[in-house]
Amino acid sequence: MTKAVFNMEPFTCPSCVKKIESTVSRVDGVQEVQVMFNSGRVRVEFDEARTNADALQDTMVRLGYPVLSKKVS
Repeated sequence: MTKAVFNMEPFTCPSCVKKIESTVSRVDGVQEVQVMFNSGRVRVEFDEARTNADALQDTMVRLGYPVLSKKVS
């Protein structure tokens, strides 16, 4: 499994967190999504054979949440 941390602006409402968690968790290959409300971080564990960090970032951007930076490990 590959892990990625996406740094975003801090979220302003719990519904933003729910929207990201529910949408990203449905991407094929995603095993776990954790959104940290106050810090604006999104951690995703995924199978790199089925998706990648760029595709996950694109998913969040399409939802209206710009990604400031990302780290993949």
